Amino acid sequence: MTRLVPFAYGFRPFFLAAGWFALAGIGAWLWLYRAGLAPFGGLPAFQWHAHEMLYGFVAAAIAGFMLTAVPSWTGERGFAGRPLVVLTCLWLAGRVAIAAAGVLPLPAVAIAELAFLPALAATIAPSLLRSSNRNAPLLIVLFVLWGLDATFLYALADRDVLLAGTALRAALDVVLLLVTIIGGRIVPAFTANALRRRGVPVRVRAHRVVEAWAIVSMAVLVFADLVAPTHGVTAGIALTAALAHAVRMSGWQTLTTWREPIVWVLHAAYLWLPIGLLLKAAWLLTGAPWAAHWPHALGAGAAATMIMAVMTRAALGHTGRPLVAAKPIAWAYGLLVLAAAVRVFGPSLLPVSYAHVITCAAVLWLAAFGLYAWVYTPILLGPRADGKPG
Repeated sequence: MTRLVPFAYGFRPFFLAAGWFALAGIGAWLWLYRAGLAPFGGLPAFQWHAHEMLYGFVAAAIAGFMLTAVPSWTGERGFAGRPLVVLTCLWLAGRVAIAAAGVLPLPAVAIAELAFLPALAATIAPSLLRSSNRNAPLLIVLFVLWGLDATFLYALADRDVLLAGTALRAALDVVLLLVTIIGGRIVPAFTANALRRRGVPVRVRAHRVVEAWAIVSMAVLVFADLVAPTHGVTAGIALTAALAHAVRMSGWQTLTTWREPIVWVLHAAYLWLPIGLLLKAAWLLTGAPWAAHWPHALGAGAAATMIMAVMTRAALGHTGRPLVAAKPIAWAYGLLVLAAAVRVFGPSLLPVSYAHVITCAAVLWLAAFGLYAWVYTPILLGPRADGKPG
């Protein structure tokens, strides 16, 4: 019998949780949507969906990434055992509490939901601060996400739909800022490595001005979406950020990566950033129906696709396996990109009802993460292929 090691390293429990919650969360949302149910009572069902994708699925992926990256950044011992068990239980407690928010007292929901991110920050902070690591500001990102979650719960208690929407929109912006920072490092680096292995001349370029432009514009967008989410100035900031991302990507030799799914999926994920931001600007400026679903271009497109790309790659590398996507995972990449495209553009382009578009996009998403769960559950639960610890 294969020995199970689900808490041997930081990525294991949380990449597993993210994958399976992607299935459970969207499956539940599809059922709620088709049945016309409202799990929160005081807030629309789509806000439950948005919250759980951000603080269930995305938060689990962020935890898995940070708990794995921090030891690499600092040279310290990896996180394993009891701390991971505690963090996993706190994440699960939050999911159960939010699912039962309609019947549990709201203070109990808040205590359970708001425990995870501070505990994650407390786990990784000593290593980052001891080493004066340049990535220590990521702790601020965790506390901003926590503050926005607390704001959402306050809005839930007050039945304030507008405040809840503002908190969720800003939380998505913070996640996209992480995609901008981390994606801007790993996409060109992994692309260059892949090209060198194939003997292709490497011309991946990065310019400091463009790097700063992309990061600063996304940070400013967080503030703009908090104070003036529908203002033309916010549209201008989104347009500026979209241009920054497009210029940034122009130096990454995207078209040379099509032979390697584990590389091209990173580019596909990042490409959704300029697309989504352009749609956001168009929606704010013109109200064009074809741009109305920009949040899904940024959420399902940029964030979720980057998460799958990073999880599939990191899990292989940290379990001693070759960095080659299995054929089912290559299909999963394509299905996820297609799911986002259907959700974003389907309402305007497909000759079917809106409900059928949502169902189609959800089924594609479920197929993508079903393949991920099938391939990666044994990898994440089992020992390393090379017999090393971790």
